[in-house]
Amino acid sequence: MARIVMKFGGTSVANLERIYNVARHVKREVDAGHEVAVVVSAMSGKTNELVDWVQNMPKVTGANSPFYDAREYDAVVASGEQVTAGLLAIALQSMDINARSWQGWQIAIKTDNAHGAARIQEIDGSEIIRRMGEGQVAVIAGFQGIGPDNRIATLGRGGSDTSAVAIAAAVKADRCDIYTDVDGVYTTDPRIEPKARRLKKVAFEEMLEMASLGAKVLQVRSVELAMVHKVRTFVRSSFEDPDAPGMGDLLNPPGTLICDEDEIVEQEVVTGIAYAKDEAQISLRRLSDRPGVSAAIFGPLAEAHINVDMIVQNISEDGSKTDMTFTVPSGDVDKALAVLSENKEKIGFDVAQSEKGLVKVSVIGIGMRSHAGVAATAFRALAEKGINIKAITTSEIKISILIDGPYAELAVRTLHSCYGLDKN
Repeated sequence: MARIVMKFGGTSVANLERIYNVARHVKREVDAGHEVAVVVSAMSGKTNELVDWVQNMPKVTGANSPFYDAREYDAVVASGEQVTAGLLAIALQSMDINARSWQGWQIAIKTDNAHGAARIQEIDGSEIIRRMGEGQVAVIAGFQGIGPDNRIATLGRGGSDTSAVAIAAAVKADRCDIYTDVDGVYTTDPRIEPKARRLKKVAFEEMLEMASLGAKVLQVRSVELAMVHKVRTFVRSSFEDPDAPGMGDLLNPPGTLICDEDEIVEQEVVTGIAYAKDEAQISLRRLSDRPGVSAAIFGPLAEAHINVDMIVQNISEDGSKTDMTFTVPSGDVDKALAVLSENKEKIGFDVAQSEKGLVKVSVIGIGMRSHAGVAATAFRALAEKGINIKAITTSEIKISILIDGPYAELAVRTLHSCYGLDKN
Protein backbone atom coordinates (compact mmCIF):
# COMPACT_ATOMS: atom_id res chain seq x y z
CA MET A 1 0.00 0.00 0.00
CA ALA A 2 1.21 3.50 -0.84
CA ARG A 3 0.10 7.06 -0.23
CA ILE A 4 -0.54 8.87 -3.52
CA VAL A 5 -1.50 12.43 -4.43
CA MET A 6 -3.17 12.71 -7.85
CA LYS A 7 -3.59 16.07 -9.60
CA PHE A 8 -5.87 16.69 -12.60
CA GLY A 9 -5.64 19.82 -14.77
CA GLY A 10 -8.38 21.83 -16.45
CA THR A 11 -8.58 19.82 -19.68
CA SER A 12 -8.82 16.61 -17.64
CA VAL A 13 -11.95 17.91 -15.85
CA ALA A 14 -13.40 19.99 -18.71
CA ASN A 15 -16.90 18.46 -18.48
CA LEU A 16 -18.93 15.92 -16.49
CA GLU A 17 -17.83 13.01 -18.70
CA ARG A 18 -14.16 13.83 -18.15
CA ILE A 19 -14.72 14.23 -14.41
CA TYR A 20 -16.21 10.72 -14.44
CA ASN A 21 -13.10 9.51 -16.29
CA VAL A 22 -10.96 11.12 -13.57
CA ALA A 23 -13.05 9.28 -10.96
CA ARG A 24 -12.18 6.01 -12.72
CA HIS A 25 -8.46 6.83 -12.40
CA VAL A 26 -8.95 7.51 -8.69
CA LYS A 27 -10.99 4.32 -8.21
CA ARG A 28 -8.17 2.27 -9.76
CA GLU A 29 -5.74 3.45 -7.06
CA VAL A 30 -8.32 3.07 -4.26
CA ASP A 31 -9.13 -0.48 -5.37
CA ALA A 32 -5.39 -1.25 -5.27
CA GLY A 33 -5.46 -0.42 -1.56
CA HIS A 34 -3.63 2.92 -1.71
CA GLU A 35 -4.38 5.99 0.40
CA VAL A 36 -5.36 8.73 -2.03
CA ALA A 37 -5.72 12.50 -2.08
CA VAL A 38 -6.78 14.29 -5.27
CA VAL A 39 -6.07 17.91 -6.26
CA VAL A 40 -8.16 19.43 -9.04
CA SER A 41 -8.07 22.52 -11.23
CA ALA A 42 -11.06 24.46 -12.48
CA MET A 43 -12.85 23.10 -15.55
CA SER A 44 -11.08 24.15 -18.77
CA GLY A 45 -11.80 27.78 -19.63
CA LYS A 46 -13.62 28.52 -16.37
CA THR A 47 -10.77 30.49 -14.74
CA ASN A 48 -10.46 32.69 -17.84
CA GLU A 49 -14.19 33.37 -17.68
CA LEU A 50 -14.04 34.27 -13.99
CA VAL A 51 -11.04 36.56 -14.53
CA ASP A 52 -12.89 38.26 -17.38
CA TRP A 53 -15.88 38.88 -15.10
CA VAL A 54 -13.65 40.47 -12.47
CA GLN A 55 -11.89 42.70 -14.99
CA ASN A 56 -15.15 43.87 -16.58
CA MET A 57 -17.10 44.58 -13.40
CA PRO A 58 -15.55 48.07 -12.90
CA LYS A 59 -16.35 48.91 -16.55
CA VAL A 60 -19.99 47.91 -16.12
CA THR A 61 -20.35 50.13 -13.06
CA GLY A 62 -18.77 53.07 -14.88
CA ALA A 63 -15.95 53.32 -12.36
CA ASN A 64 -13.21 55.84 -13.08
CA SER A 65 -10.54 53.24 -12.36
CA PRO A 66 -10.17 49.78 -13.93
CA PHE A 67 -8.53 48.46 -10.77
CA TYR A 68 -10.17 46.09 -8.29
CA ASP A 69 -9.41 44.66 -4.87
CA ALA A 70 -7.10 41.65 -5.28
CA ARG A 71 -8.79 39.93 -2.33
CA GLU A 72 -12.10 39.94 -4.17
CA TYR A 73 -10.36 38.78 -7.34
CA ASP A 74 -9.19 35.73 -5.38
CA ALA A 75 -12.66 35.16 -3.91
CA VAL A 76 -14.11 34.97 -7.43
CA VAL A 77 -11.46 33.02 -9.35
CA ALA A 78 -10.97 30.41 -6.58
CA SER A 79 -14.58 29.29 -7.03
CA GLY A 80 -13.74 27.34 -10.20
CA GLU A 81 -11.70 24.74 -8.31
CA GLN A 82 -14.38 24.51 -5.62
CA VAL A 83 -16.95 23.45 -8.24
CA THR A 84 -14.66 20.77 -9.68
CA ALA A 85 -13.81 19.35 -6.24
CA GLY A 86 -17.47 19.04 -5.32
CA LEU A 87 -18.40 17.40 -8.62
CA LEU A 88 -15.56 14.87 -8.42
CA ALA A 89 -16.50 14.00 -4.83
CA ILE A 90 -20.08 13.38 -6.00
CA ALA A 91 -18.82 11.18 -8.85
CA LEU A 92 -16.69 9.12 -6.45
CA GLN A 93 -19.53 8.78 -3.96
CA SER A 94 -21.75 7.53 -6.80
CA MET A 95 -19.14 4.79 -7.36
CA ASP A 96 -19.37 3.76 -3.68
CA ILE A 97 -16.07 5.42 -2.78
CA ASN A 98 -15.82 7.34 0.48
CA ALA A 99 -14.84 10.84 -0.66
CA ARG A 100 -15.05 14.39 0.63
CA SER A 101 -14.21 17.72 -1.02
CA TRP A 102 -11.96 20.29 0.66
CA GLN A 103 -11.24 23.92 -0.07
CA GLY A 104 -7.75 25.26 0.55
CA TRP A 105 -8.71 27.15 3.71
CA GLN A 106 -10.28 24.06 5.28
CA ILE A 107 -7.01 22.11 5.43
CA ALA A 108 -5.54 24.80 5.93
CA ILE A 109 -3.06 25.66 3.21
CA LYS A 110 -1.48 28.80 4.66
CA THR A 111 0.01 31.33 2.25
CA ASP A 112 1.59 34.77 2.32
CA ASN A 113 -0.47 37.88 1.65
CA ALA A 114 0.37 38.30 -2.08
CA HIS A 115 -3.19 37.89 -3.39
CA GLY A 116 -3.28 36.57 -6.95
CA ALA A 117 0.29 35.24 -6.72
CA ALA A 118 0.54 33.85 -3.19
CA ARG A 119 3.21 31.41 -2.06
CA ILE A 120 2.49 28.48 0.23
CA GLN A 121 4.12 28.85 3.65
CA GLU A 122 2.69 25.96 5.66
CA ILE A 123 0.30 23.00 5.36
CA ASP A 124 -0.97 20.94 8.31
CA GLY A 125 -1.55 17.55 6.71
CA SER A 126 -2.59 15.74 9.90
CA GLU A 127 -6.36 15.77 9.28
CA ILE A 128 -5.96 14.66 5.65
CA ILE A 129 -3.65 11.86 6.79
CA ARG A 130 -6.21 10.77 9.41
CA ARG A 131 -9.02 10.74 6.87
CA MET A 132 -6.94 8.81 4.32
CA GLY A 133 -6.08 6.30 7.02
CA GLU A 134 -9.82 5.73 7.47
CA GLY A 135 -10.18 5.04 3.75
CA GLN A 136 -11.55 8.44 2.72
CA VAL A 137 -10.40 10.12 -0.50
CA ALA A 138 -9.67 13.82 0.02
CA VAL A 139 -10.67 15.84 -3.07
CA ILE A 140 -8.89 19.18 -2.69
CA ALA A 141 -9.46 22.41 -4.60
CA GLY A 142 -6.08 23.39 -6.02
CA PHE A 143 -4.72 26.87 -6.75
CA GLN A 144 -5.84 28.27 -3.40
CA GLY A 145 -5.02 28.70 0.26
CA ILE A 146 -5.67 31.15 3.06
CA GLY A 147 -3.60 34.27 3.68
CA PRO A 148 -2.62 35.86 7.02
CA ASP A 149 -5.58 38.24 6.57
CA ASN A 150 -7.87 35.19 6.81
CA ARG A 151 -8.93 35.63 3.18
CA ILE A 152 -8.74 33.17 0.28
CA ALA A 153 -5.46 33.62 -1.63
CA THR A 154 -4.73 32.12 -5.05
CA LEU A 155 -1.32 30.87 -6.18
CA GLY A 156 -1.13 32.22 -9.75
CA ARG A 157 -1.51 30.45 -13.08
CA GLY A 158 -0.71 26.74 -12.87
CA GLY A 159 -1.00 26.93 -9.09
CA SER A 160 -2.79 23.59 -8.80
CA ASP A 161 0.50 21.85 -9.65
CA THR A 162 2.08 23.65 -6.71
CA SER A 163 -0.85 22.72 -4.46
CA ALA A 164 -0.46 19.05 -5.36
CA VAL A 165 3.29 18.88 -4.74
CA ALA A 166 2.99 20.84 -1.48
CA ILE A 167 0.24 18.54 -0.23
CA ALA A 168 2.26 15.49 -1.26
CA ALA A 169 5.16 16.82 0.82
CA ALA A 170 2.86 17.60 3.77
CA VAL A 171 1.30 14.12 3.88
CA LYS A 172 4.64 12.40 3.07
CA ALA A 173 3.22 10.81 -0.07
CA ASP A 174 5.15 8.09 -1.85
CA ARG A 175 4.57 9.90 -5.12
CA CYS A 176 2.66 12.74 -6.74
CA ASP A 177 0.98 12.04 -10.10
CA ILE A 178 0.34 15.12 -12.28
CA TYR A 179 -2.30 14.14 -14.85
CA THR A 180 -2.53 16.42 -17.87
CA ASP A 181 -3.33 16.33 -21.59
CA VAL A 182 0.12 15.00 -22.51
CA ASP A 183 1.54 11.62 -21.59
CA GLY A 184 4.86 12.83 -20.22
CA VAL A 185 7.80 15.17 -20.73
CA TYR A 186 9.32 15.15 -24.22
CA THR A 187 12.76 16.04 -25.54
CA THR A 188 11.06 19.06 -27.14
CA ASP A 189 7.61 20.17 -28.27
CA PRO A 190 6.21 17.33 -30.46
CA ARG A 191 4.12 19.88 -32.35
CA ILE A 192 7.35 21.37 -33.72
CA GLU A 193 9.49 18.25 -33.94
CA PRO A 194 7.51 15.02 -34.62
CA LYS A 195 10.63 13.00 -33.74
CA ALA A 196 10.56 14.24 -30.13
CA ARG A 197 10.75 11.36 -27.65
CA ARG A 198 9.03 10.89 -24.32
CA LEU A 199 11.58 10.81 -21.50
CA LYS A 200 11.38 8.09 -18.85
CA LYS A 201 13.13 10.14 -16.18
CA VAL A 202 14.10 13.79 -15.80
CA ALA A 203 16.14 15.23 -12.94
CA PHE A 204 14.55 17.94 -10.79
CA GLU A 205 17.16 20.48 -11.92
CA GLU A 206 16.54 19.73 -15.59
CA MET A 207 12.77 19.99 -15.17
CA LEU A 208 13.19 23.28 -13.32
CA GLU A 209 15.18 24.69 -16.23
CA MET A 210 12.70 23.32 -18.78
CA ALA A 211 9.72 24.80 -16.92
CA SER A 212 11.35 28.20 -16.51
CA LEU A 213 12.58 28.29 -20.12
CA GLY A 214 9.30 27.66 -21.88
CA ALA A 215 8.12 24.07 -21.34
CA LYS A 216 4.46 24.26 -20.24
CA VAL A 217 4.16 20.82 -18.64
CA LEU A 218 4.67 21.91 -15.00
CA GLN A 219 4.59 25.20 -13.12
CA VAL A 220 8.09 26.34 -12.05
CA ARG A 221 7.14 26.68 -8.37
CA SER A 222 5.83 23.10 -8.26
CA VAL A 223 9.17 21.77 -9.52
CA GLU A 224 11.02 23.88 -6.93
CA LEU A 225 8.91 22.37 -4.15
CA ALA A 226 9.34 18.85 -5.50
CA MET A 227 13.12 19.32 -5.59
CA VAL A 228 13.34 20.80 -2.08
CA HIS A 229 11.13 18.12 -0.50
CA LYS A 230 12.28 15.30 -2.83
CA VAL A 231 8.73 14.49 -3.94
CA ARG A 232 8.88 11.86 -6.70
CA THR A 233 6.55 13.28 -9.35
CA PHE A 234 5.07 11.51 -12.35
CA VAL A 235 3.70 13.42 -15.36
CA ARG A 236 0.91 11.27 -16.82
CA SER A 237 -1.99 11.50 -19.28
CA SER A 238 -5.56 11.54 -17.97
CA PHE A 239 -6.81 10.55 -21.42
CA GLU A 240 -5.35 7.06 -21.35
CA ASP A 241 -7.80 4.29 -20.42
CA PRO A 242 -7.75 4.13 -16.59
CA ASP A 243 -7.83 0.35 -16.77
CA ALA A 244 -5.20 -0.11 -19.49
CA PRO A 245 -2.29 -2.49 -18.73
CA GLY A 246 0.38 -0.88 -16.57
CA MET A 247 -1.72 2.10 -15.47
CA GLY A 248 -1.83 0.75 -11.93
CA ASP A 249 1.90 -0.04 -11.75
CA LEU A 250 3.10 1.44 -8.46
CA LEU A 251 6.79 1.81 -9.34
CA ASN A 252 6.80 2.43 -13.11
CA PRO A 253 3.46 3.70 -14.41
CA PRO A 254 3.28 5.20 -17.93
CA GLY A 255 4.63 8.75 -18.05
CA THR A 256 7.77 10.63 -17.04
CA LEU A 257 9.26 10.50 -13.56
CA ILE A 258 10.68 13.76 -12.19
CA CYS A 259 13.17 12.65 -9.56
CA ASP A 260 16.51 13.17 -7.87
CA GLU A 261 19.57 13.03 -10.11
CA ASP A 262 20.81 9.95 -8.21
CA GLU A 263 17.92 7.89 -9.60
CA ILE A 264 19.04 8.46 -13.19
CA VAL A 265 21.65 5.82 -14.01
CA GLU A 266 22.47 6.78 -17.61
CA GLN A 267 22.69 10.55 -17.97
CA GLU A 268 22.45 11.99 -21.47
CA VAL A 269 24.61 15.01 -22.27
CA VAL A 270 21.52 16.92 -23.46
CA THR A 271 18.06 16.03 -22.19
CA GLY A 272 15.85 18.45 -24.08
CA ILE A 273 15.32 21.64 -26.07
CA ALA A 274 12.95 24.30 -24.71
CA TYR A 275 11.83 27.56 -26.27
CA ALA A 276 10.01 30.69 -25.15
CA LYS A 277 8.28 33.01 -27.59
CA ASP A 278 7.39 36.70 -27.23
CA GLU A 279 10.74 37.77 -25.87
CA ALA A 280 11.90 41.36 -26.33
CA GLN A 281 15.32 42.96 -26.18
CA ILE A 282 16.13 46.35 -24.67
CA SER A 283 19.52 47.97 -25.25
CA LEU A 284 20.86 50.97 -23.35
CA ARG A 285 23.44 52.78 -25.47
CA ARG A 286 26.43 54.78 -24.21
CA LEU A 287 25.72 53.89 -20.61
CA SER A 288 27.86 55.30 -17.82
CA ASP A 289 30.41 52.64 -16.84
CA ARG A 290 30.54 53.09 -13.06
CA PRO A 291 29.77 51.17 -9.86
CA GLY A 292 26.05 51.05 -9.04
CA VAL A 293 24.75 51.55 -12.58
CA SER A 294 23.34 48.00 -12.79
CA ALA A 295 21.46 48.52 -9.53
CA ALA A 296 20.10 51.81 -10.89
CA ILE A 297 18.72 49.93 -13.92
CA PHE A 298 17.38 46.71 -12.49
CA GLY A 299 16.22 48.00 -9.09
CA PRO A 300 13.39 50.14 -10.53
CA LEU A 301 12.49 47.39 -13.03
CA ALA A 302 12.18 44.89 -10.16
CA GLU A 303 10.02 47.31 -8.19
CA ALA A 304 7.75 47.55 -11.24
CA HIS A 305 7.50 43.70 -11.24
CA ILE A 306 9.19 43.40 -14.64
CA ASN A 307 10.97 40.08 -15.06
CA VAL A 308 14.42 40.58 -16.61
CA ASP A 309 16.12 37.54 -18.07
CA MET A 310 19.23 37.55 -20.27
CA ILE A 311 21.70 40.35 -19.48
CA VAL A 312 24.74 41.19 -21.65
CA GLN A 313 27.11 44.09 -20.98
CA ASN A 314 29.86 45.15 -23.34
CA ILE A 315 33.37 45.84 -22.09
CA SER A 316 34.12 49.56 -21.97
CA GLU A 317 37.11 50.61 -24.05
CA ASP A 318 38.05 53.69 -22.06
CA GLY A 319 36.23 53.05 -18.78
CA SER A 320 33.59 55.75 -19.35
CA LYS A 321 30.82 54.42 -21.63
CA THR A 322 29.42 50.98 -22.43
CA ASP A 323 26.28 49.30 -23.78
CA MET A 324 23.95 46.96 -21.87
CA THR A 325 21.32 44.66 -23.36
CA PHE A 326 18.71 42.58 -21.55
CA THR A 327 15.47 40.75 -22.32
CA VAL A 328 11.95 41.12 -20.93
CA PRO A 329 8.58 39.63 -21.98
CA SER A 330 7.26 41.48 -25.04
CA GLY A 331 4.20 42.58 -23.09
CA ASP A 332 6.40 44.45 -20.61
CA VAL A 333 8.47 46.47 -23.11
CA ASP A 334 6.47 49.70 -22.94
CA LYS A 335 6.30 49.52 -19.17
CA ALA A 336 10.05 48.87 -18.93
CA LEU A 337 10.90 51.75 -21.27
CA ALA A 338 8.72 54.07 -19.19
CA VAL A 339 10.54 53.03 -16.00
CA LEU A 340 13.92 53.54 -17.65
CA SER A 341 12.87 56.95 -18.96
CA GLU A 342 11.81 58.04 -15.48
CA ASN A 343 15.23 57.03 -14.15
CA LYS A 344 17.31 58.14 -17.15
CA GLU A 345 19.23 60.86 -15.33
CA LYS A 346 20.06 58.59 -12.41
CA ILE A 347 21.13 55.71 -14.70
CA GLY A 348 23.04 57.82 -17.20
CA PHE A 349 22.42 56.49 -20.72
CA ASP A 350 21.99 58.24 -24.08
CA VAL A 351 19.24 56.21 -25.72
CA ALA A 352 17.12 53.09 -25.07
CA GLN A 353 16.39 50.85 -28.05
CA SER A 354 13.98 47.91 -28.13
CA GLU A 355 13.11 44.99 -30.40
CA LYS A 356 10.12 42.66 -30.04
CA GLY A 357 9.28 39.32 -31.61
CA LEU A 358 12.35 37.41 -30.45
CA VAL A 359 12.58 33.82 -29.24
CA LYS A 360 14.77 32.21 -26.61
CA VAL A 361 15.83 28.64 -27.42
CA SER A 362 17.53 26.63 -24.67
CA VAL A 363 19.61 23.45 -24.57
CA ILE A 364 19.25 21.63 -21.22
CA GLY A 365 21.00 18.62 -19.66
CA ILE A 366 22.72 17.66 -16.41
CA GLY A 367 25.30 15.78 -18.50
CA MET A 368 26.61 19.14 -19.74
CA ARG A 369 28.50 19.52 -16.44
CA SER A 370 31.02 16.90 -17.47
CA HIS A 371 31.15 17.33 -21.24
CA ALA A 372 33.01 19.98 -23.24
CA GLY A 373 31.95 21.37 -26.60
CA VAL A 374 28.19 21.37 -26.03
CA ALA A 375 27.87 25.10 -26.71
CA ALA A 376 30.16 24.97 -29.75
CA THR A 377 27.97 22.24 -31.26
CA ALA A 378 24.89 24.45 -30.94
CA PHE A 379 26.57 27.53 -32.38
CA ARG A 380 27.96 25.60 -35.34
CA ALA A 381 24.60 23.95 -36.10
CA LEU A 382 22.73 27.27 -36.03
CA ALA A 383 25.38 28.96 -38.18
CA GLU A 384 25.01 26.26 -40.83
CA LYS A 385 21.29 27.10 -41.00
CA GLY A 386 21.98 30.83 -41.31
CA ILE A 387 20.48 31.65 -37.90
CA ASN A 388 22.00 34.73 -36.27
CA ILE A 389 22.49 34.75 -32.49
CA LYS A 390 21.63 37.99 -30.68
CA ALA A 391 22.53 37.01 -27.10
CA ILE A 392 23.75 34.00 -25.12
CA THR A 393 23.54 33.03 -21.45
CA THR A 394 24.77 29.82 -19.85
CA SER A 395 24.71 27.88 -16.60
CA GLU A 396 26.11 24.49 -15.61
CA ILE A 397 23.21 22.63 -17.21
CA LYS A 398 21.78 24.95 -19.86
CA ILE A 399 22.60 27.24 -22.78
CA SER A 400 20.03 29.87 -23.78
CA ILE A 401 20.24 31.55 -27.18
CA LEU A 402 18.22 34.58 -28.32
CA ILE A 403 17.25 34.62 -32.00
CA ASP A 404 14.73 36.25 -34.37
CA GLY A 405 11.21 34.87 -33.99
CA PRO A 406 10.75 33.50 -37.54
CA TYR A 407 13.66 31.08 -36.99
CA ALA A 408 12.22 29.50 -33.82
CA GLU A 409 10.97 26.21 -35.25
CA LEU A 410 14.02 25.73 -37.47
CA ALA A 411 16.32 26.33 -34.50
CA VAL A 412 14.44 23.87 -32.28
CA ARG A 413 14.54 21.12 -34.93
CA THR A 414 18.20 21.82 -35.72
CA LEU A 415 19.33 21.63 -32.10
CA HIS A 416 17.15 18.59 -31.40
CA SER A 417 18.81 16.77 -34.28
CA CYS A 418 22.41 17.87 -33.72
CA TYR A 419 22.42 16.38 -30.19
CA GLY A 420 20.88 13.11 -31.40
CA LEU A 421 17.63 13.57 -29.50
CA ASP A 422 15.61 12.37 -32.49
CA LYS A 423 17.21 8.92 -32.28
CA ASN A 424 15.70 6.07 -30.23
